[in-house]
Order: sequence, then C-alpha cells, then structure tokens
Amino acid sequence: MKKPLLHFNAKGIYCQQADVYLDPWKPVKKAIITHGHADHSRWGHLQYITHHTNVPIIKHRLGDIQVAGVNWGETFMVNGVKFSLHPAGHIIGSSQVRVEYKGEVWVFTGDYKLEDDGIATPYEPVKCHSFITECTFGLPAFKWQPQKEVFQEINQWWQENKEEGNTSVLFAYSLGKAQRLLKNIDASIGEIYTHAAIENMNEVVRDIASLPQTKRITKDTKKEEIKGNLVLAPPSAHGSPWIRKMVPYVTASASGWMTFRGARRRRAIDKGFVLSDHCDWSSLLSAIKATGAEKIICTHGYTDIFSRFLNEQGFDARTEQTQFEEETAEELKSGASKLERL
Repeated sequence: MKKPLLHFNAKGIYCQQADVYLDPWKPVKKAIITHGHADHSRWGHLQYITHHTNVPIIKHRLGDIQVAGVNWGETFMVNGVKFSLHPAGHIIGSSQVRVEYKGEVWVFTGDYKLEDDGIATPYEPVKCHSFITECTFGLPAFKWQPQKEVFQEINQWWQENKEEGNTSVLFAYSLGKAQRLLKNIDASIGEIYTHAAIENMNEVVRDIASLPQTKRITKDTKKEEIKGNLVLAPPSAHGSPWIRKMVPYVTASASGWMTFRGARRRRAIDKGFVLSDHCDWSSLLSAIKATGAEKIICTHGYTDIFSRFLNEQGFDARTEQTQFEEETAEELKSGASKLERL
C-alpha cells in the first residue's frame, strides 16, 4: 500500500519521497524543525533546516550543529518535493511546514496560536488538503481572554504586591512565554529581575525581539535590591533554594493550564494567569476551517475528544501519537477529570 506524503513512524513525521523528517524525536539525516522548544528540536540530527530566527535559538540549546536558515515562504526542493515555512505564531521563529508533491499539499503546524502576541511573527493560514494540528488545549473549556486583559491583571497584581512590600515571582517557560511577558508587561512599575535560564535565552533573542532591560539574579544579588520588584523564573525554580532570596514574595504562573484551579493548587501557586502560547478550542476550529483541508490529523493533547468532534462536523479526522510533550501527563489527566465534571 502506498504511503501518504507524510506519515508517522518510530522516528517522527516522515516524508519518504524526500527522505526528510519534520520535528523528529530520534536522530535522522535531515530534519525540518518548527521551533526551539526541546520536544520539537532535539539533538543528534545530521542536518537541520529551520526559520532563520530560530537558528540562534537551537544553536544555543543544541550546541555545534549543521543548520540552515530559511525565510518565510521561501521554497526549497528535495527530490521533487517542495517545502516552505510559514509563521505559526507560537514563539519567536516558530513555523508551520508546507509540503507539496504532485499537486498534493500537507501542512504540519508544530505548535501554534492565532493571537498576535507582539513578539512572534503572527500566524498565517496556509491552504492544504491535509492538516496536521496539535490540540494541546482541544477542549471547549479552554477559552482565552485577549492578552491585553491578561496583562492588565498581571500589572495590577505586581503593583499591589509592590505596595505591600512583596516581591512578585512569576513562573514561565524560559523560551517563549518569558519573552512574551517581558514584551507586554508594564516595565514602569519597577525593575524586572530574571533567573539565569531566562536571562540566557533573553541574550540570544534580545536583538530580534527588542526586549526591555532586565537584571540577572546572581549569587551577589541582594534581597533588598529585589524586594517589591518582578522576578521571572522557570517553573523548575519553584520550591528550590534559589527562591529563598525573594522572601517576602508572592508567586504566580502564566499558563493555559491556569484555567483549572486544581493545576494552581498542585503547583502551590498563589495566583494563576491564563496565558497560553497554544490555540484554545475556538482558535483550533478557526484555523482548521481556514486551511480548507478535508483530512485532519490530531496530535499531542486531547486528540481523541477533538478528532471525534471534527468527525461529527464532517471532517475526515484521526489521531497520531507523537513524542511532543510540552505539557505533562498529570496536567492532561487533571484536565480530563475537570471535563467530566463540566
């Protein structure tokens, strides 16, 4: 039986005609990489192709690799197959991959969102016959507020904490969410301090993203300097000895999972801000409709629920397993439990 243009195997999403993989999770000869998060850009491939703004990011994370950068919409041919990258809007340098062969067009989204966050190149719909979409937040319960409203809440939280003499510690992924926060937060409220993991990434993308000034926290940073200001830190810093320097502090997390109160309680977070770099339920549906695709392949997230809904709407939808695991199984399980109670 003839393989489809893109199919899933033990190494990743494979185009047999071109002998090229998309975001493979095991070492391959040639890999097209959608973005810099560790579950999509892994070490060990012989050759990497990605958007040029993602090149410094994956070099920072993966070290000495052979990588070529391309522009949005720039086509490149591999054994008769035409490839091009298009904005995904997920984080800086994030791409969708368009694959065309003999008039058949597939699009792989990687991770994506439709809202323009002011830092990633905004998502652009790409017409295709088959569409491979993530559905991390593929439940009707997930509905995002406009980010302007979320940042007003964050600014107010920081201002109130400052007036009460508390440091505001905000947890966010070091690549993507942290830079989005920096780009949109009101830096006039006070100083912004950063954990080394976030500041290291800021240094990689600062010129691309035009980020505001931040101060790296080191062993020499005094508690008195930080007091009342904002600290950005990765989730792994919570509960570590590092955070003791922030006392007295109030914690918060910026994540789509903050939709569920249970997620905040499990993480022992004082405040949750619902802010995601992925599509919510309605955005997923809008994106799919805009492609004109009839065949939809659902990956990582609420795949079964989302694909079943799509089939009920007349699409030819199915699921595929991947090793893209940005969100934890525990969080997904918690969300499913929440759905049962809605």
